[in-house]
Amino acid sequence: MTILVIAEHDNSALKVATLNAVAAAQAIGGDVHILVAGFNAHGVAEAAARVAGVTRVLHADSPHLEAGLAENVAETVLASAANYSHILAAATASGKNVTPRIAARLDVAQISDIIAVESADTFQRPIYAGNAIATVQSHDGIKVITVRTTGFDAVAHEGGAAVVETVAAGPDAGTSQFVSREVTKLDRPELTSANTIVSGGRGLGSGENYTKVLEPLADKLGAALGASRAAVDAGFVPNDYQVGQTGKIVAPQLYVAIGISGAIQHLAGMKDSKVIVAINKDPEAPIFGVADYGLVGDLFSVIPELAETL
Repeated sequence: MTILVIAEHDNSALKVATLNAVAAAQAIGGDVHILVAGFNAHGVAEAAARVAGVTRVLHADSPHLEAGLAENVAETVLASAANYSHILAAATASGKNVTPRIAARLDVAQISDIIAVESADTFQRPIYAGNAIATVQSHDGIKVITVRTTGFDAVAHEGGAAVVETVAAGPDAGTSQFVSREVTKLDRPELTSANTIVSGGRGLGSGENYTKVLEPLADKLGAALGASRAAVDAGFVPNDYQVGQTGKIVAPQLYVAIGISGAIQHLAGMKDSKVIVAINKDPEAPIFGVADYGLVGDLFSVIPELAETL
């Protein structure tokens, strides 16, 4: 049994989400290979070869793979798919863009967002916004799977000594074209990999208040900034900040929810956090139901005082 993990990268660095997908592959059992599909991504292939537990790295290098267009990456995966029992990718925007194309072409049912492995053909995945866990068994010859990164601890990025093998890139599908990319550059940790996250909700009232109240606390904690969907929809912060079922799924060591009521959609994205602190003026707010520590109070006085104390 051999498993292929599709690497997520930017042609210069391997994304941490790949290490979580490798952990899921190791839980399934068998040899673990990583596919690095990109352009001038030799450094990524070398980094992938050093990942603990990986036995082989397939490196496909071509200009039409530079932008990571899902159609072209899928073609490259499909060229080698017959050699694998499982094809895995992290359940990120990138992974969820590529894997359905692979599953459709292979005529198999994709298994999405797994959080646990029971056996080589049986997996657990959350449903109903995480309020229930479904156990799914697949008899497909090749299993195409996306991995919820919060469900598996990342493997070590050093310690492996895999062989790097150059493979031919799949053909350019020609059905899409890369035009441009707008990347939000932050001085803070990336939301999905941060150890501490400070999130704000509708209770902050405005984008100005979000910045004024939360940034000093986040600075003291060295935290990433997040937000509820209500705060994003109200225009307080960009979409990149959204935590929840339709945003980013996170599981930091510490999650501080400020002015967030705790709608099911938001809880689905953060309830696996190791420690949850909730601050809200409503003692009946659902967020207190999942919080390890709760403080009922006016955030406009509590947060500045907390930041000053820290």
